[in-house]
Formats: sequence, C-alpha cells, structure tokens
Amino acid sequence: RPILLNLGQGVAYDNYIGRGVRRNRPEDYPLYIRGSDIVSFDIYPAVHDQPEVAGKLEFVPRGVERLRRWSNNEKIVWNCIEASRISNEEVKPTPEQIRAEVWMSLIRGSRGLIYFVHQFEPTFKEASLLDDPELLAAVTSINRQIIELAPVLNSRDITDAIVFATPSQETPIQVLVKRHAGSLYLLASNESPNTATAMLQVTVPLAASAKLKPLAKESPIEIRDSKILLELPGYGIGLYRLEEPSPRP
Repeated sequence: RPILLNLGQGVAYDNYIGRGVRRNRPEDYPLYIRGSDIVSFDIYPAVHDQPEVAGKLEFVPRGVERLRRWSNNEKIVWNCIEASRISNEEVKPTPEQIRAEVWMSLIRGSRGLIYFVHQFEPTFKEASLLDDPELLAAVTSINRQIIELAPVLNSRDITDAIVFATPSQETPIQVLVKRHAGSLYLLASNESPNTATAMLQVTVPLAASAKLKPLAKESPIEIRDSKILLELPGYGIGLYRLEEPSPRP
C-alpha cells in the first residue's frame, strides 16, 4: 500500500515552534521523506497567528518546492489548502486567496490537494466549508477547473517552448508550460503580494496573429516578436492556452 506522510508547517516555516528542539533545522526533512510514497504538508498563512507568516501566501508554494527538492523529485507531492477560519475569529481565507494557494501549488508541482475544512473557533464545525456558501462556491469552481484541466496538468512539463527571456531575471513569477492535444498551455503565478512582470520568449514557430487565450477571467495577451510580457497582480494567477489561427485547407 502506498504510504502518505503529511508533515507540518515546519516544511515551509523554519521557525515553527511546534518542532521543539529541531526548530530551524530543515535538514531533517529529507530523512523523514524517505519513509513515504506520497509526501504532503500543511501551512495556513491566510489565518496564521504569527506575523512572520500571516497573509504571506508564498509559504504554500515554498513548501511544495522544498518537498520536491528534498525528495529529488522522486516522491509524489501533495499539500493542504486552508478552506475555513480554523481558529481565527477575525479572519478567514477569501476565495481569491484559496484560488491563489491552489494554483501556486499546482504550478510548483503539487499532484494532490487536501482542503482543511474544520473550524475550531468560535464554535466547532467539523465540515464548516459546507456551511459557508461563499467558500463552498469558490472551492467548487476551483475544483471544476482543475478537473477540466486534468489532462493538461497530467501531461509532461515542457521546458523549451516558452522560457524566460532573461534567465537571470529576478521575479516572483513562476511558470509551468504543458502541451496537450497539440496545444501549448502557459500556467503562471505571482508568489508575492506586489504586482510583478516577466518577459517570456516563445521558442517554437508562431503565426503572426498568435495570442494567449485566457482559461479564466484574465485578458488575452498579444505575442509580439515571439515575446510575451506577462504582468500579474499580487498573488495573481494567469492560465492561458496558446491560440493560433487554423491553417487554410
């Protein structure tokens, strides 16, 4: 039977007090991971009680990236997503934050999502998501899109078709390129709270009128001289399919 090992927030947050004497010792994790087939972790920044983490959604993809690196990409990586206020009586995650955490995780290589739906304060609700129409609708919509894009997400990564025009450029934008049914897909995320831009280079032949068609609410992006100027708001997500005019018969 496959073994699922779910680790705590110390995967992404080195200073997590819950690790006791092994606090700030991330070098332990590669050894833990050896005992699993599927390795997962949880951290919930939207409702976190520590200023070091609170509101900083980038801790979620950071943990995914670390698990992949610590396992030499030999393990299946999953992660947990906050979908309730948990114990925070003042704040709960917004639909936009949940969507950002989900897609930042998938773009970083997570292969499975676990939604944390329990609420402990001010009253205990085992499945509080079912009593929250706003978040329930958001998670339902997010999952529907993931299912629709599952054939794309399950295809192999393409690393040489759309690349950063300046490889050394420092940007919080992450991109994942896939090819499915003859089409290229560009999935991008901004792992920072501030608007960020990146220039991408398309290295495959393109028609002059090619553009990136959004798969969600984003606007289409024109491609000029095989270059893409990608701009994403703080924790923004961009999901696109490369669209080219059909050749004449």
